[in-house]
Order: sequence, then structure tokens, then C-alpha cells
Amino acid sequence: MRRRRITAKTITVGAVLAAALAAVLVAALAASPATAGPSEKTVPNTKPLWTAHATHLGGASASAPVSARVYLAPRGGLAAVKEAAIAMATPGSASYHQFLTPAQYQAQFGTTDATVQAVSSYLTSAGLKVTGVGASNRYVTVKGTVSAAEKAFGAQIERYLHDGHTVQAPASLLKVPGDIAASVLTVSGLDTTPKIVKPASAPPPAGFRNARPCSAYYGEKSASVQADNSTPLPKFEGQTLPYAPCGYTGTQFRSAYEGTTSLDGTGITVAITDAYAAPTIAFDASTYAARHGDRAYAAGQLTQTLPRAFSHAGQCDASGWYGEETLDVEAVHAMAQGANIHYYASASCFDSDFLDTLGKVVDDGTAQLVSNSWGDLEANESPDTVAAYQEVFLQGATEGTSFMFSSGDNGDELASSGKVQADYPTSDPYVTSVGGTSTAIGQSGNLLFQTGWGTEKASLLTDGSGWTSPAFLYGAGGGTSTLFERPDYQDGVTSSSQRQDPDVAMDADPTTGMLVGETQKFPKGVIAYDEYRIGGTSLASPLFAGMTALSLQHAASHGAGLLNPVIYGHAGAFNDVKGSPPDAGNVRADYANSVDASGGIVYSVRTFNQDSSLALTSGYDLVTGIGVPNTGWLTAIS
Repeated sequence: MRRRRITAKTITVGAVLAAALAAVLVAALAASPATAGPSEKTVPNTKPLWTAHATHLGGASASAPVSARVYLAPRGGLAAVKEAAIAMATPGSASYHQFLTPAQYQAQFGTTDATVQAVSSYLTSAGLKVTGVGASNRYVTVKGTVSAAEKAFGAQIERYLHDGHTVQAPASLLKVPGDIAASVLTVSGLDTTPKIVKPASAPPPAGFRNARPCSAYYGEKSASVQADNSTPLPKFEGQTLPYAPCGYTGTQFRSAYEGTTSLDGTGITVAITDAYAAPTIAFDASTYAARHGDRAYAAGQLTQTLPRAFSHAGQCDASGWYGEETLDVEAVHAMAQGANIHYYASASCFDSDFLDTLGKVVDDGTAQLVSNSWGDLEANESPDTVAAYQEVFLQGATEGTSFMFSSGDNGDELASSGKVQADYPTSDPYVTSVGGTSTAIGQSGNLLFQTGWGTEKASLLTDGSGWTSPAFLYGAGGGTSTLFERPDYQDGVTSSSQRQDPDVAMDADPTTGMLVGETQKFPKGVIAYDEYRIGGTSLASPLFAGMTALSLQHAASHGAGLLNPVIYGHAGAFNDVKGSPPDAGNVRADYANSVDASGGIVYSVRTFNQDSSLALTSGYDLVTGIGVPNTGWLTAIS
């Protein structure tokens, strides 16, 4: 299940602050070269939105340390890259699918060494020390004191009590001299609120197995009795429900979604980004493929790009990311057995490291599709972080690279945050947001039904006579953005004036999830490969990426760039998910000790189509977007 980014944990951003963020983002996209001169100009995206709701503790000490990244704008400003990316994604445009290589992008839009030198010279003159330059001149890093930073950026740095942390942050938008203002996209790091990301969900780091009974395909086993075949299970709302599937395999997913096709993704590379790297991924993926009828990996088909070193392993729960990588890799291969899979590992779960990782993906320029199973609340985002991510997404779009992000696993986020809201980066208009369904695949590999993923859990009473009252557990994320206006591709599709997500959906419900294989640590120190069922929109995203690889192969395409105009322009390639499922849910059996029946088995009902306040409707909705791809998607990209 999708991992969550934990950034500045502000959850009470009001309409005024949301409007302010929208304004600075628009300003960033509209930036153009300024006339050189001594006058100062403000730098968009540099004042945190949370300061209005934090406790002000006074000015920061002049000698307090400062560490920051000064992100440099593309040549011509971000608006120029946006214009090019949209034109390349618009059928009929003179530049439609005329994508750039990374070298061509740098030649046209890249930040020059002269710009780096000019910005660095100014920062040095203000008393800051330039400590490094990011890949492709994407940013310069600086260190120094609060006093030097205040001089360099023309803003007071204050102390605040914010979300339980004592932090320092600018009290206003930053300023720089007019002759370098057009070169500065944003500045991050002056706000010292911890900004890290987590996978939305992952299997336990200790050994885990799904209990029996479970069904080999949807509805195979009726949940009328417990595992002993003699103790009855009560009906749920008058129904005898099926036992949950044991976990679908690649053979079942391919049959249900792709049908009979000779396409397999050959010639296409799918990149995956997560933090850290599972040490047994090659063995696990190969073992899983051999056990479940997937094609063996060819030499070089699965590759990894790792940083020089990993950091913050304890803070980020490094082993928790291993299961995320395992799911992503095995799900992509399940759908696209001929595609290359390139795993890019972030050095940690911090935003800055993920930005470096995504930057590496677009600088390499070898992947046509990028699946990402992590994110966080929109209210936790800072303007500088959003601007930095968008720069990478837009560069990728001009190179033909399409980004997919899981939409989230907490429904409307009210239960998790106290506020109904969307997640980010999945809400960004330059990525494809993948929501989730509960999916019934029958004995012959056919789709029996699909409905929205939204789960309420009811547990078996201790006397076995009935079930507890159902309570919301999890569901597909979706919502209306407070950061972005409605993009053109959603005109006539959604009624909101703001960007809404998700765009599409695939299977995500852990009840009807995928069986994956991973090396785990079991009791008594036993390290062994074993398998378990898992879901979340971090299953949906790689499933969709894998299926899209087949579409790119069919089109003999080197990529599609911003994918959403194609998605919304081919509504017939997606099945609208609507109506009520025939079953209220499934019964799930779980080992009390997570590994075997020695500690007993616990039973629960996991319902379908009850996703917090998010409702499944005819047409576009905030659970499944415009729907689930059908075989028409395999030929939709041209």
C-alpha cells in the first residue's frame, strides 16, 4: 500500500492561505527574464503557509545555522517549459510528440554555468558559503548563519512552535537582486520543519502470511464456516459472503485487464522510485515469476540505480520500503512481461532526496513511464517543494516521460488529518493520478465486477454470533485540489474549477489485492522467502504503468509525455465504474500472530464501496476518476 510523505504537518490551511499558494505557483509559472538592476524582487514559493497557524516564538538567533537549496529556474522560466510540454502532448500541435533528449532539453532550457556563477557569487557576497551544485545545475546548496541568510534573502527568519517542533522559517517571501531574480525558482531549507516521505503502506518488516481459508479466485470459497470446517460463521447483513482471494497473480491480472494480446511491453522502460533498496529484490522477483507463471526476467531486464550511500534509515523505517519496492516491481512485470524495469532508489525518505532521485530519472531519459507509490497531504506541502517537483515533472514531459502517482489510501483524509483534502504529488496537473477499485476476477480470469475501493471493517464477536459495527478502515484517495486550478484536459469532465484526482483507477483493495513474494524475517530468526496478499493504490499505479507500457509498444512510441490529455481524449478506453457490487464485501481470515495458526485465526468482514465521503458515481468521480482501462487502452496512444 502507498507510502505517505510526512512534510510540514499543517492540516488547517484555510481558503486565504490556499489562494496565496495558488497565486505564488501561478507567479512561478509566469516567470520571465527580468531586466538586470539593483532593485530587489520577491522570489515566489518561499514563504511557508503554516506560519499563520503556528505559535510565534520570536526571532531566530543571528548565529543559528542555516542550510538551504537555491533552486534555479529553467531558461525562459517554468512557463516556457510548461508551454512546450503541453504542446508536445496535444494532438494536432506542430510539436506533438516531438520530444527532446535530455541533452536537447539542457541546450534549450537548462541552467547555464554562467547563471550558477552569478547566483553563487551573490550568495557568497552576502556571507553564505556555496557548498555544492546539483545535477544539471538544478540548484546550488549553501550553508551559513541566520544573519547571512537574512542579508541574502531580505527576510526575517523567525522561530515557531509548529506541529510539536521548534523550527525556524522565513516570515515573508524572500527577495533577491533583480539581476538574478529570473534565475531563482525557489529556496528550500530555510523552513526547518522536518520534510520526509513515507510509503503509504507496506507489509510488516517481520514475517507475514495471509491465513487460510482464502479463495484462489473471487468467490471460490463461501465463508459459511471457519477454518475447522465445522464452526459456523454468521451472515453479514443477511448475506453469506465469500472468503477473500488469496491474492491475484500476474496471470489473473493480465487475463482480466489485457485479454488476449501479443503485446508485452517490449522496448519500453518503466522506472520505479522508492526509498532505499530491497537487498533480495532480484531473487524475490525471479522466484515469484517462476512460481506463478510469469516470464523469467531476461539478463538486464531488471536494473537498479542506487545513491552513493543511504541515510536516515531509522527515521525513515528503511525495511518498510523494501515491501513497497517488491510490490511495485512484481506488479509492473505482471502486466508487462517484456518491459524493462529500472528501479531508482532515493537515499532517504526526505523530500530533497526524492527530488534528486526524480531528477536523475529525467536526466537519464531512458524511462518512458515512472510509477511512484508515495505522497502526502496537500496541506503539508510547502510552496518551494511544489515548485521544485513541478520543474522535474515538466522536464520529464518534454522528454516523453509520463509520471504516475498513487492517489492515496485514506479516502478523503478526514479520518487521518481532520480535514477533507487531496494528496500531493498525485494532485499535480502534470502527473497521472491512479485511484483504486475492489476487483473480482473469476475462475476463467474474467472480470466479474469492479467497484470503488472503500473498506469498512467489522470483526467477529467473541461468541461468534455476529459482527461488530463496521468502521472505516481505508480506501482510495481522491479529492479537489486547493493548489491547482482545473487543467484543460478536465474541462467538461469535472464541474469543479479546481484540479480533481484521481484520473484513472485499477485494483487497489487489499481484500482483492495481489499476491507478492518477498524475503522476510520470521520467528526464531528464520530468514525466508514467502508470499502474502497486499493492495493499496501503490498496487494500482504500477498495474497501470505496466498496462500503459503495452500501449506505448503498440504505438512504437518513445513516450507520451503528459499522459492525461490522451486519457481524457479516449474515454472509450476506460470502463466507467458505477453501481453497487453484488456482495457487500468479503470475509478475511488472519493469523493472530501474523505467521501461522498456532495463535489462532481472527475473522473480519471487509466491505466494498464505502470510501469515507467519496462516492462512486456515473461518469467522473473522486474514487476511480474516469474509470478502469480496458483493452481499448492498448491501442489508444498514437
